[in-house]
This record gives sequence, C-alpha cells and structure tokens, in this order.
Amino acid sequence: MTETPHTVMAVDVYNDKIKHLLGPEDGQDGNQAWAGRIHFHRLNIKHDSRLEGLIKMSDLTINLAAICTPADYNTRPLDTIYSNFIDALPVVKYCSENGKRLIHFSTCEVYGKTIGSFLPKDHPLRQDPEFYVLKEDVSPCIFGPIEKQRWSYACAKQLIERLVYAEGAENGLEFTIVRPFNWIGPRMDFIPGIDGPSEGVPRVLACFSNNLLRGEPLKLVDGGQSQRTFVYIKDAIEAVLLMIENPSRANGHIFNVGNPNNEVTVKQLAELMIKVYSKVSDEPVLDVPMIDVSSKEFYGEGYDDSDKRIPDMTIINRQLGWNPKTSLSDLLESTLTYQHKTYAEAVKRATSKSVASS
Repeated sequence: MTETPHTVMAVDVYNDKIKHLLGPEDGQDGNQAWAGRIHFHRLNIKHDSRLEGLIKMSDLTINLAAICTPADYNTRPLDTIYSNFIDALPVVKYCSENGKRLIHFSTCEVYGKTIGSFLPKDHPLRQDPEFYVLKEDVSPCIFGPIEKQRWSYACAKQLIERLVYAEGAENGLEFTIVRPFNWIGPRMDFIPGIDGPSEGVPRVLACFSNNLLRGEPLKLVDGGQSQRTFVYIKDAIEAVLLMIENPSRANGHIFNVGNPNNEVTVKQLAELMIKVYSKVSDEPVLDVPMIDVSSKEFYGEGYDDSDKRIPDMTIINRQLGWNPKTSLSDLLESTLTYQHKTYAEAVKRATSKSVASS
C-alpha cells in the first residue's frame, strides 16, 4: 500500500489483524501513506449477497479465504472441504460472470506426495530431482487413501484449481493461481489463547513459537522427519505484487511461490528456532528442548503427510523475474524477534492467570 496507489476492499469475518492499517473512520489517526485506501467489509463470503457487488466494484479479486490449519484437515474434513471448495465457488462464479480478474490462492499441498517417496529408501533415484522437485505443469497430484482425511484439504484445493482453470478455458476468466510453499513471518497465524482460540493448533512455526514463548518443549510429530521449504512473507508479497502489476505475464499461469534454498526437516527447523529464540529473548535453552509425539496423538485419526516439498521456480522466474532473497536464518531471527516483542508479556500474563485460577 505504501508503494502503489491501489484501493483495497478487505472482506472477512473479523479485522483484528489489520486494525492498524484501517482509516480514520475505524478510529485510526489517518496519517498513514495508505489512509483512506483500505475499506473493511465485515461479511462471510459463503452467505452474503453483498459479495457480488464488491467484486463488480473491483478490478481484481484476490481470494485468500480458506481453512488451512493441518490440525483441522482430518478432524474437520467437512468444514475443510466446504471452506476450500464450496465456499470458493461464488467468488470464481462472480469473477467469471462479471469479467473480473482473479488471483486465487491454492496450496503446495495439491502436489501431495512425491514420486520419489514410493521408491525404496536406498534407491538412487530418490536423489534425482525429477522424482521430488514439484513442477506446476508436470508433477502429478498424489494423495493418500480416502480414510486418510488429512488429504481433504489438498483434494478440495485441487478441485477448485481445476474449476478456475476450466472457467479460463471455456469462459475466458482471467486468472492466476498461487501455490504457496510455507510462507512464514511476522503477523502470520496465531498464538493459541492470545490472539486465537486456546484449543487451536496453528501451523508449524506458530506452534513452535507458542512452545518457546511458554517455556515448553517443542513437539516433534513423528520425530519431525518431514522436509519442508520456507519462504519469508515479505519475499512472497513481492511475488504477488508482480502478479498484480503484470497481468499479461501472470494471467493463465499457476505459480509456485517458495524458496527451494530454505529446505530443512521439521526437526532441524525446531533446532534452529530454539537457538534463535534463545538469542533474541536472552532466555536459556530448556534441558529438554524437544519431545517426540505421534501424529495420531497430535493430529488425531486419519493423518498422513507428504515427504518433501521443494518448488521448481522455472515458471515464476521466466514470467515475472522473481526469486526469493531471504535466508532461513534471517527470516527466523526477524520473525522470532517480532514474536517475542509482541507476545512474550501477554503469554506471561495468561500463564500467571492460569496458575492462579488452578
């Protein structure tokens, strides 16, 4: 908003995360560079007649709405499927019928498991990038069996992708599909009991941050052996801005947005976060900083996982000239500094209240 003249109509069921961005009518001082250019509309996209009118008023719709917390995929599969497929249908429909451009957020989970994961562990082809690097226009989408309801999210996201693509092919919808690969950074996700539900289970970085803030061991699901790549939110936003500003180069494309250079196992991520948090908080590392828990205990029945998620960057680099810049160590230091500054005192107060009531 500081770098462009755009006006934004933000639609959501709450505005807690963006209150500091809103204009004078929302009680802010109005001195920001974007004052008066962000308008918040409190509505639920799945049952509000105002949605089509807002889409008609806009040049571009960016659809971010989703249930996207892994703890919900196999415990709330109906909500997950409805949120990520059924509730997105009106957005796609109104954009197509009114000739409006759409940037739709999908997920890297649509790829599912890698081909390499089905080879024997000592097979030399497991090391061949062709068997694990994920390409938008080549890689198949491989999900687990139906009883593994964790894949309800990926399946719903794949289906809405296919619908968006079909609207483009048959009805001329101008679209871009974004597949995020673990975007992390300040202001993302929630800390349970502080700015989110006490019983909620956020994604991995916020889960680990919550443990660190509370002085608890980090919980490694099934030993934390799954491998992930992480990209800094500011780098990712630069990619989205390029999509917004270059429709002729972005329309009709699916883009991986991730950082293949920032790959670690979840256990390695935990080790890095423990080290960085101790540095930024000036607090000692626990004697037992990590503990192993089973996926069934942590996520419930029906959980499954992909082995690796490494994005191929060929298409986004060719079309938009984008490459991520921020190393994993730099983005963790920036993020955990923010987490400590923002949440540490609130967590201490909440913890002391809980002890007192007990």
